Amino acid sequence: MPAAIKIEGLNKIFRVGFWGRRFEAVKDLDFEVGAGELFGFLGPNGAGKTTTIKMIMGLLYPTRGQAWILGKNSRDVAIRARVGYLPESPYFYDHLKGAEFLDFYGKLFAIPAPKRRKKIGELLELVGITRAADLPLRKYSKGMLQRIGLAQALINDPELIVLDEPMTGLDPVGRREIRDIILKLKQEGKTVFFSTHILPDVEMICDRIAILNQGRLVNIGPLGSLLSPRVKYYEISFSGLAGEKLKDLSAWVSNILQDGALTRARVEKEDDKDRIISWILKEKGRVDSVLSHRESLEEYFLGQVDINNADKRG
Repeated sequence: MPAAIKIEGLNKIFRVGFWGRRFEAVKDLDFEVGAGELFGFLGPNGAGKTTTIKMIMGLLYPTRGQAWILGKNSRDVAIRARVGYLPESPYFYDHLKGAEFLDFYGKLFAIPAPKRRKKIGELLELVGITRAADLPLRKYSKGMLQRIGLAQALINDPELIVLDEPMTGLDPVGRREIRDIILKLKQEGKTVFFSTHILPDVEMICDRIAILNQGRLVNIGPLGSLLSPRVKYYEISFSGLAGEKLKDLSAWVSNILQDGALTRARVEKEDDKDRIISWILKEKGRVDSVLSHRESLEEYFLGQVDINNADKRG
């Protein structure tokens, strides 16, 4: 089975300003997204994510290099029928009602009317805006527009879904619902490629990620192989001890936080963790929780970006 997305040597140069200054937005990218993958495309503002996505979708021509979608050249118009796309800043005909908007896109894909009506109802329910079906888009909130945008990206039952910042404008409940939809699409065997700034969402659902910075690919791979499995520190929460008892503990543990009746102690070594737990129990205290903290995607991401920027400055 061909890769859902494949790019080789992808490069984009813009000419900006009065003098046509040369700006290299994307620099010789090479990577693949496998069929059925849930792939996160990460990077700070200005990293080149949206430019890359537009070249993949055939909306921008690369200066050099090539992109393929589902085994076909990305400039092949026929392949678009198998792809769903939600851009970062979509423009909608705001005089249309929600159901009319989806009907318009269904007609673009030549979906027969009976099938189109059924699909529209299913999609409105899927993205949670059935009650807004007869409301003009100009009255939709930002979050509702993101939902109807996602629905239009699915109207043609695509094999590949490309989403540029799909969580923008959504509250925590909406983000969870969109995550659930993305996971459902993966379960149906579809490939989902999306960019986002909301790293916890990526950490929860993605099979693999790529990090882009200043137009270059910094790293790519499964989260399990990129994030360190080493425990950075242990956090022990306990109660039932106060006063002199805590003073005794603070003599050999520097990081102690008092939060009402609950006390939290943080240590880096496993031996220290075991020693503190034994001491708490010996002093008739109660251990409420012991948490192991490993490297998060946010920590890894910031480290990768900072290193890259430091290299450029140096």
